[in-house]
Amino acid sequence: MTKLMRRDPFFEEILDLRREFDKIFNRFFSTPWMTEPVPHMETFIPPVESFLDNKTKKFCLRVALPGVDPSDLKVNVQGNLLTLTGERKLEKEMKELDYLHREIHYGVFERTLPLPDGLETEKLVAEYKNGVLELTAPISAAMLPKRVEIKYIPEVKRVAA
Repeated sequence: MTKLMRRDPFFEEILDLRREFDKIFNRFFSTPWMTEPVPHMETFIPPVESFLDNKTKKFCLRVALPGVDPSDLKVNVQGNLLTLTGERKLEKEMKELDYLHREIHYGVFERTLPLPDGLETEKLVAEYKNGVLELTAPISAAMLPKRVEIKYIPEVKRVAA
C-alpha cells in the first residue's frame, strides 16, 4: 500500500524562490552583447566512482561524460595520480532560444584523482561506452591478500627424571 505524503509549503516556496533567482540570473547573463558563453561559467566537474573488484583482481574507475566526444578526452598517469582532461562542446545554435531550464554544463574540464597503491598502471585500459569512460588496471600480485599456511609442530612431551 502506497502512503501519500503532503507537500510541505515551506519547501515549495524555497523552490519557487530558486526558480525566480535562476530566471533573473539567466536574464542578466543572456544580454545581447554576449554572443559566446563565458568560459568560467561553462566548465563542469564530471562525477566519478572507483572501486577494487576482488573477484577480477582489478581496479575500476568510471567517469560520467555524456555528450563528450571520446576524441576530446586525454588520460595521463604520473606516479599514483591519474589526470583526465577533456571538453564537452556546445553546439552552435542557429537561433536564440528562450531556455526554461539550463543545467547541462559545457566547456573544458580537468580532474586529477589519486590511484591506490599496488596498481599495474602500465596495463591501464580505457574504454568509452554510452557516455561513461571506464578505466581498469590489474592489482599487482604483491598487493593481493595471501593465505599464510600454518605449520603444525607437534608438542614434545618431557619425561620426568
